[in-house]
Amino acid sequence: MACLLLAVATGAFGAAPPTGVELEARLDRLAAQLRCQVCDNQTIADSDAKLARDMKAVVREQLAAGRSEEQVIAFLRQRYGDYVLYKPPLRPGTWALWFGPFVLLGAGLLLLWRALNRQKGEHA
Repeated sequence: MACLLLAVATGAFGAAPPTGVELEARLDRLAAQLRCQVCDNQTIADSDAKLARDMKAVVREQLAAGRSEEQVIAFLRQRYGDYVLYKPPLRPGTWALWFGPFVLLGAGLLLLWRALNRQKGEHA
């Protein structure tokens, strides 16, 4: 009997699925970490798009079924790729997401600098 009580106390049988306030808090926490796939740089928490609402429903179902937040994120990453994460991990497959804007900015500044130098040379 003591072993059974110890197993229940330590969670050996798995945690019960979250309900009510706990479920909504976990949903809100996850929704703020997940990118809407059709919106411009919005999380599914901030978006009113149908896909964002559908994604939130999937997250709610997964959490209600007792899956951990990590399992839900892994499920969505498998379905949508790393782009679904609002802050994708830094690795070779996501370098374009992390460094692309800086490369484009640098290329634009280089083109501007060259155009200004060319214009300065014509007026000399």
